[in-house]
Amino acid sequence: MRLWIARLGLVLAAFIAVPAAAQDAVPTSTQQINLTFAPVVKMVAPAVVNIYTKKVVRQQALSPFFDDPFFKQFFGDEFNFGRSRERIENALGSGVIVEAEGLVVTNNHVIDGADEIRVVLNDGREFEAKLVAQEEQMDLALLRMNTKGAKLPTLAFRDSDNLEVGDLVLAIGNPFGVGQTVTSGIVSGLARTRTGINDFGFFIQTDAAINPGNSGGALVTTDGKLVGINTAIFSKSGGSIGIGFAIPANIVRAVVEAEATGGKLVRPWLGVAGEALSAEIAESLGFERPGGVVVHELFPGGPADEAGIRPGDVLLAINGRNVLDPQGMVFRLATLRIGDEAMVTVVRKGKQLELPVELTPAPREPKPNETVLAGNHPLRGAQVADLSPALGEELSVGGWRGVVITGLKRGSFARNLGIRPGDIIARINGVDIKSVAQLRDLVSVEREEWALTIERDGKVKTVTVR
Repeated sequence: MRLWIARLGLVLAAFIAVPAAAQDAVPTSTQQINLTFAPVVKMVAPAVVNIYTKKVVRQQALSPFFDDPFFKQFFGDEFNFGRSRERIENALGSGVIVEAEGLVVTNNHVIDGADEIRVVLNDGREFEAKLVAQEEQMDLALLRMNTKGAKLPTLAFRDSDNLEVGDLVLAIGNPFGVGQTVTSGIVSGLARTRTGINDFGFFIQTDAAINPGNSGGALVTTDGKLVGINTAIFSKSGGSIGIGFAIPANIVRAVVEAEATGGKLVRPWLGVAGEALSAEIAESLGFERPGGVVVHELFPGGPADEAGIRPGDVLLAINGRNVLDPQGMVFRLATLRIGDEAMVTVVRKGKQLELPVELTPAPREPKPNETVLAGNHPLRGAQVADLSPALGEELSVGGWRGVVITGLKRGSFARNLGIRPGDIIARINGVDIKSVAQLRDLVSVEREEWALTIERDGKVKTVTVR
């Protein structure tokens, strides 16, 4: 007992001595006492804007008879119960000025379908804006304000690949329409690909509070640069619970640069089909840890095939940037330019190789030959097209050959069956489907039973319809 007390006394003495040793570090000014982000906010806030949109929504009449001229002879125009009406739907969001002439970047879902777009600056100035570019897969949109020659404050991009987990960040936007609001937090995750937010899927995760209305706003670092566009939150209530997602600045910059040259962003393409190197696959292949893309198939004559990549290779990095899964591979390619050369790191039979790959766009052959199927069969009401690598990229479909669903009529048999746009029709009654023309001929023959095989997200499912 005495030994324990003696040791405790030494410990207490050590703690008691700490304040005396720390006296030399006492703050000597208000600036040393107050930790504030105010200088950063003053620098960046003028370039973050509020976006207000209006959309005319036509409500369908309860019955077509109410708008029929013959029906009106009996009831007149005064009777308007159930008649088609128009109503104005308002929405709000945020945006970031990236060019002094009035170019604003925001989320596509903020302005999608809007008939009128109004941008309000932090100082109260208002400008009308027009949509100049949409990237639906990435959930990004570019607006051009009519500034009448006025030069506006802007935010400079930061290399989002240099961001690290634990870095301090600020989220600025217009949550719930209350006005410009700033929240702080840290980067809590990088390269988030399994979020289900959009088809592209590669996000910065932050615990800085993001709420409805923050969409399209700025995620900035403490040096006052734009590192991401706030896009979505994970929440069961609709409010922030500390899990927010932002689109990295590097892909935003690629979209802005494409618009500056008068075109839509065209992503480089490797011609590689594969799956993520999971822990189970890594163990079976002798890798120490998971992460990478196991190459299953190569497009004949494609960039990867020409560069010497082979099935069975594990793709680990592009230009020295790690690739953890197929979504990460697509993101790394999207930040690069057509015509450039990329260095791809692969492992083949335990040996690491650095292979130069020429960056080219995906081929657009064969032509889509888009068709809406009619008749008495399970695909009635489905819009189908011949799949090409370019169409596969646009639809975020892993394959590059066959027939793909591009649309479905409302209430159609195919829609009710659970078929979705992006599904690849692999087989019907055991027959491999290679073209729209072949499919159209096959479904023109009536049958009592149909066995429909669909490929979706790399998985194959067969449905039997009688």
